[in-house]
Order: sequence, then structure tokens, then C-alpha cells
Amino acid sequence: MTGRGVVPVAGAVTAGVGLAVQARLNGELGSRVGDGIAATLASTVVGLVLLLLVVPLHPAGRRGLRLMRAAVRDGDLRWWHLAGGVCGALFVAGQGISVGAVGVAVFTVAVVGGSAVGGLVVDRFAIGPGGRRRITVARAAGAVACVVAVAVAGHGAWGGSGTVVVVVLPVLAGAAVAVQSALNGRLGVIAGSPWPATLVNFAVAATSLAGVLTVRAVSGWSSPVRLPAEPLLYLAGVIGVGVIAVATIAVRHLGVLVFGLAGVAGQLLGAVVLDAFTPGREPSVATLAGIVITFLALALATHPRFRRPEPGHAPTES
Repeated sequence: MTGRGVVPVAGAVTAGVGLAVQARLNGELGSRVGDGIAATLASTVVGLVLLLLVVPLHPAGRRGLRLMRAAVRDGDLRWWHLAGGVCGALFVAGQGISVGAVGVAVFTVAVVGGSAVGGLVVDRFAIGPGGRRRITVARAAGAVACVVAVAVAGHGAWGGSGTVVVVVLPVLAGAAVAVQSALNGRLGVIAGSPWPATLVNFAVAATSLAGVLTVRAVSGWSSPVRLPAEPLLYLAGVIGVGVIAVATIAVRHLGVLVFGLAGVAGQLLGAVVLDAFTPGREPSVATLAGIVITFLALALATHPRFRRPEPGHAPTES
């Protein structure tokens, strides 16, 4: 790997560590509240408030928001390019619902499987800013290996009627993350800064989650919840701000698939350590085997030969 590629990969690894910590915080908050969606909205609002206090006050932030608005008006951005926050809402909701049941490590490997397949498709159709990347044998093998890792890592957690749902949900969340990274990357290119794109992402995510809760309340499917007073539990939203900002920059250099898999190193490092220090949540042999498979997939997919965009599709295409 060239020196130019080290920085975005290092950023992806750091973002992965942040995702593991975010997963633990959202999982704990969801368990305390008893409602994963309400807990997710609470942490998302924290991140949104932070961004609203910073981005509009900074000249680059205001300029980026104007550029995105002009791009939508002129047709350079479609409305669905702004919908990355919906995918982000699905991801953090998956954290709040699934982590408490399956643990951070199994959740992380399941997300990796979903993001690997999603990244392969997203890169092929050039949804992100990194240009079209062929579905080569090596890239497909890397994605398939991640799916195998999901099956292996989740093997010991398939018992029980509700377990399939809480393991499949992170897989879907992982695919949503791939789409989110691509869409946010496009917004970042247009805005010339990751922060306006991150603000839009959080605003859409908060609106989506609030809409779901409103529908549930009107339908009588939910009851009032009490949020815990510990401020630490709400830091997941702040961590999410950093993760999305890094993704917005790095994905244009690495592509969605490689960004997602590069982030695995950080996710697994953080996830396994967190589970190892949690009573009753030590990583199983199956989880560790899934991690090994995922690292092999990462090594395969990040080989320089398989990272080049197709001719005629520049890495910064928007």
C-alpha cells in the first residue's frame, strides 16, 4: 500500500474503533431504556445539537450548506442523495436493539458481512464518489468470506426464537452503512467539507427516528420511556459525528467496500476488548474464528491491484 493510502486506511481503522465503542454505548442505553429506537433517537439528537452549534457558525460549514442546496436546485444532487441519514438510523437502531442480545463482537462481524456485500454493489454502480470498481474475483471472494464470517461468528447465538432477528438486523444495518458511506461521500465532495454532509446526515436520521416513534405512539404500539441520567451513555452521538465525518472523506479514496473492510480492524479490536472485559461476554471460539476470516477478506480486498477504479471513472467523480 502506498503512503497516500495509509492515511485513509488509518482513518477507517480509527472510525472502526469508534463504531465498536458507539455500539456498546447504544446497546447499554437501549437496554436501560427498554426501547432501542427511542435510545437511538436520544443519542442522535445529542450529535445533531453539537453539529447545529458548530457547522452553521463556521464559514466552511455555511459555504458547504449553500453548495449542497445549489446542487439540489440544479439537479447535480438528487433528493435521495440526502437520505444517508435513514441508513444511519437503521444502523444505530440495530446497535440499540441487537448489541445487548448478541454482544459487540458478534454484532460487529454481522455488520461487516452486510457492509461487505453492500459495498461490493455500491462500488459496482458508482453510487459513491470513488468511481466504478469492477466486481473482480478477489473483491467478490472478500465479500463472500465476510458472509462466511457472519455465519461462523454467529453460530453460537442462533438458538431461541428471537435470536435470528437480532443477528440478521446487524447484517441489514451493515448494508445500510455501505449506502450511507457512499451518499455521504458524494455530499462531502459537493460541499468541499465533511461537516455539512454530517449535519445533513444527522438531521435526516433524527427526523426518520422521530417519525417512526410518532407512528408507533399514534398506533398505540409504544409507551413513554424514561431516559437514564448518566451523560456517558449519550456520547454515542458524539462518536457518531466523528465516524461519519471520517467516512465522508475516506470513502472517496478507498471506495465503499475497502473503506468498510478497512474499518473492520478497528471495529474488531474495540469489540473484542470490550467483550473481553464484560462479565459473561467473553469472545467465543466461533467469534474469534469469524474475526480471522474477516481479516483474510480484508487483506484480499485491500490489495492494490483490486482497488483501482475502472478506466474513465475518476476517484473523485461526483
